[in-house]
Amino acid sequence: QVQLVEFGGGLVQPGESLRLSCAASGSILTMNYMAWYRQAPGKQRELVAHRTSGGVADYADSVKGRFTISRDNAKNTVYLQMNSLKSEDTAVYYCNVKSTVLTRHYDSWGQGIQVTVSS
Repeated sequence: QVQLVEFGGGLVQPGESLRLSCAASGSILTMNYMAWYRQAPGKQRELVAHRTSGGVADYADSVKGRFTISRDNAKNTVYLQMNSLKSEDTAVYYCNVKSTVLTRHYDSWGQGIQVTVSS
């Protein structure tokens, strides 16, 4: 099993920044695909950002230019840097990692972390 633990959520004012972290357990782990999703109250879960192991990243139109997904291989951690936050970014954020440990493949989800943008 590969477990993901998320950090860094909280309450911020519009225009401020937050960085979410998603740490994957396991030392012999290759992260093949990484993504961040979010779900606002009453809405479906949506893909915010994703990144391949080769470094190709893409973003939802609503966050392009403001959010950046990155990784630290040594720490098995995925980040979501969120700048110029808006009230409509308020949601529970989930990380998703598709990984390989030796020869086994995993599709893992974080527990979700609340981000609230409000004045």
